[in-house]
Amino acid sequence: MRFNRMKSLLVAAFGLIMLSLSSGVFAQENKETGKEQKKGFDANEVIFGHVKDAHEFHFLTYKGSDGEEHEAIIPLPVILYSPQKGFSVFMSSAFHHGRVADGYKLEEGKVVPTDPSAKVYDISLTRNVVQMIIALILFVWLMLAVAKKYKKGHGVASAPSGAQNAIEIVIDFITEQVAKPYLGTRYVKYMPYLLTIFFFILINTFFGMIPGSANVTGNIAFTMVLALIAFVVIMFSTNKHYWGHIINPDVPWWVKIILIPVEILGIFTKPFALMIRLFANMLAGHIIIICLISMIFIFGALNKGIGWGFAPISLAFSIFIYFIEILVAFIQAFIFTNLTAVFIGQAMEGSHDFHNEEHIDPVMV
Repeated sequence: MRFNRMKSLLVAAFGLIMLSLSSGVFAQENKETGKEQKKGFDANEVIFGHVKDAHEFHFLTYKGSDGEEHEAIIPLPVILYSPQKGFSVFMSSAFHHGRVADGYKLEEGKVVPTDPSAKVYDISLTRNVVQMIIALILFVWLMLAVAKKYKKGHGVASAPSGAQNAIEIVIDFITEQVAKPYLGTRYVKYMPYLLTIFFFILINTFFGMIPGSANVTGNIAFTMVLALIAFVVIMFSTNKHYWGHIINPDVPWWVKIILIPVEILGIFTKPFALMIRLFANMLAGHIIIICLISMIFIFGALNKGIGWGFAPISLAFSIFIYFIEILVAFIQAFIFTNLTAVFIGQAMEGSHDFHNEEHIDPVMV
């Protein structure tokens, strides 16, 4: 009963937000004077501006002593190719305040040519790309540092310490709880891949929790590439027993008419589920936090007293969700790795050298 009341209060709160959005929070045309009013806080722009890719790292906007708004940003290189003009390379700061740079302009986060007939291919280093490169460098440096300690004998003749200790715990967990139960005697072959996707997802998720950074794991392109890699690994792990079960299942012929298309569709739905699961969970957490912060400014646009009064509540919920996101980062990295191992194990099952004495039924979290 109390849970139902809580849901009703949440529905009422979001209803009030939608009402405030439609009651003049944004810039409107003043019918009496015919003048355009000052543009207020745009929640849609803030929310989707954070989760989408961009050509810069944007941290905050502030009003300077001159009364003008200034932005704290890190511009990124813009690399464009046009068959008509060739390559164009410049910093994204050239687009500030709606300026045109070398015949190109920025519209809703996308670079478009001022000439409508011209074609352009954007191969820029966006914040998603830059952040993935930084995460990859950190990942490689961390692993090499741990490996160097093992080469010197630390953690072999003595107990591991520092980052070595933390990494070893994770590796043991993935080995014992993910690789061995689902991959049997072949688990060693897949350990580098499983550990790479686990740590790569985890590090990118942690980077995405830094204010002003990119939400890489909440980007559908990122999760799609991981899913495609998983699909390739699964396909290369198949055997004749796997394809025999799909093409010629041991069921009556009239059931095969329905079952075979379903089994073939299942080949593609598995990586698709990996892609959507990670994308949706990572995107949802960021949107919730931004929505809670945005409520301060939405209510503040209606009345400053309401905005200041609601600020502690909004910040408290935001901090709570933020710590939940730290837990979710580990959970989603584990789930993606675990399900990938499950799908690879299903592709190998039935072969003579597949042995698994302690098989655990997969749990779809």
